[in-house]
Amino acid sequence: MDELRYISSYPEQVKAQVQQLIRQNQLADYLLQKYPQVHDIKSSKALYSYVLALKNQFMRKSNPLSKVIYDDKLDVLHQALGLHSLVVRVQGAKLKAKNEIRVGTIFKNAPIEFLCMISVHELAHLKEKQHNKAFYKLCEYMEPNYQQLEFDMRLYMIYLESFGELYSNKLFKVKK
Repeated sequence: MDELRYISSYPEQVKAQVQQLIRQNQLADYLLQKYPQVHDIKSSKALYSYVLALKNQFMRKSNPLSKVIYDDKLDVLHQALGLHSLVVRVQGAKLKAKNEIRVGTIFKNAPIEFLCMISVHELAHLKEKQHNKAFYKLCEYMEPNYQQLEFDMRLYMIYLESFGELYSNKLFKVKK
């Protein structure tokens, strides 16, 4: 059951339902029916604008973002989907801090809902460093459907790892 490692902490009943979708070759249909289109945020500049708009809408008073990029060095299938980091440098007698968010490049070709979920997750780390109750409450404040999106994104990761690309040029339309 290593193919279900992205949902390993979920109840057995949920894992059995996902396993059945996989056995019946219906996981792609499930995902494509719920998320039929990919976004058009392809550059790091566009990603920065997208994440900054979310931040300004929900977290205006939090620390500024200095960088938001797609990062092809993130091993999203085995480690992080996104990464928030605080870079602190000493310049003379002052400490300068910069907040950076990096998103795995596989999300260039994914539904906007998954990009939103990852962006919200990384933005929440500006206020809450740990994955605790306050962290998830903040995520749900910014994206009320956060828990469902996180689960479906995990199903997407299962699909990518098991079967490869889901949103090929023949299957999807870019959402503008």
